[in-house]
Amino acid sequence: MSTSMDLIKPLVTLVAIVNPLAIVPFFIHYTQDYSDAQRKRTVRMSAFSAFVVIAVSALIGLQLLSFFGISIASFQVGGGLLLLMSSISMLNAQPAESKTNVDELRAVEVKASMGASIAVVPLTIPLLTGPAAISTVVIYADKARHLWELAVLVGYGVVVALATALAFSLAQPIARVLGKTGINIMTRLMGLILAALAVEVMADGLGKLFPILSKVG
Repeated sequence: MSTSMDLIKPLVTLVAIVNPLAIVPFFIHYTQDYSDAQRKRTVRMSAFSAFVVIAVSALIGLQLLSFFGISIASFQVGGGLLLLMSSISMLNAQPAESKTNVDELRAVEVKASMGASIAVVPLTIPLLTGPAAISTVVIYADKARHLWELAVLVGYGVVVALATALAFSLAQPIARVLGKTGINIMTRLMGLILAALAVEVMADGLGKLFPILSKVG
């Protein structure tokens, strides 16, 4: 990450893939029976958990790949494909990591109604920072050539956490102002941006796996 443009791409990708605005309806639904204190605690825990996931992925993600013998090029192709699939879901106005079926949704509703915390699962994982977000952080961590660049990547976790806390804290006003249509439009715009970034990540990985492709054209 040697240029300012390279430093911006990880943040844009993370904001697009996490997209806390798209999770606002889930947050409202899951916390409808919560007290104000429980709701505030859920907001704090979700934001902090999102930061932890991003920070851990940035700091030890590459070591885990090395442990399992996975090359970064292969991971870029796989991660890029995952990002592309997530972007397609977003273009269909679905949260990037939303794979929640009816049974899972009902189980979470029961959990929430009993007062159990839903901040980590499912709000943070997989709705906010699922596999696509983790893959993004690891891919960009590989591009870091200096310690300060890695620190910036971890710092983006703080930005995501703050965006999450803000979106969840203002969930009701956001839902009233934007409505379902407004949130869907925002999700589709984020999906379009993410699709372009996903293709770029995959192209970079394929270029490393098959150097001849880099020479074409």
